[in-house]
Amino acid sequence: MAIDLGAKRVGVAVTDELQITVRTLSYIERRSWKDLLRRVSGIIESYDARGLIIGLPLNLDGTKGPAAEEALRIAENFGKSLKVPVFLQDERLTSLAAESDLKSRGVAAGDIERLVDSEAAAIILRDFVAERGAHTTVRPAPGAPSDAT
Repeated sequence: MAIDLGAKRVGVAVTDELQITVRTLSYIERRSWKDLLRRVSGIIESYDARGLIIGLPLNLDGTKGPAAEEALRIAENFGKSLKVPVFLQDERLTSLAAESDLKSRGVAAGDIERLVDSEAAAIILRDFVAERGAHTTVRPAPGAPSDAT
């Protein structure tokens, strides 16, 4: 499972057990940490996800800005709270790519805002699967499996 953290919405995507297909889910309205944890935990349980990938919004030059620091903090909190390992995946330009993909598929302009966050999460998840060895682990839960989806 992957998420794309936004100030208002959190995009969500999952992959199948063989990591062949990636599917977007409805975004999560960002309200509070407790609500986000409850919702993400519920999705992990519903889809039997074996890991959580969080998009790391680095600056274009690879440095960490405020958004990346927030993602790192949230990843650490998820690592302490979930029973699956938590990974970070570089997400530079995924929202732009997601918007471009949606436009190229003919999605109406009014629907793009509703879909772009989860589409970005799908790109993050595809990138993670494709670059399997190029991720950073953030405090996996004790006894959790080492592979993530």
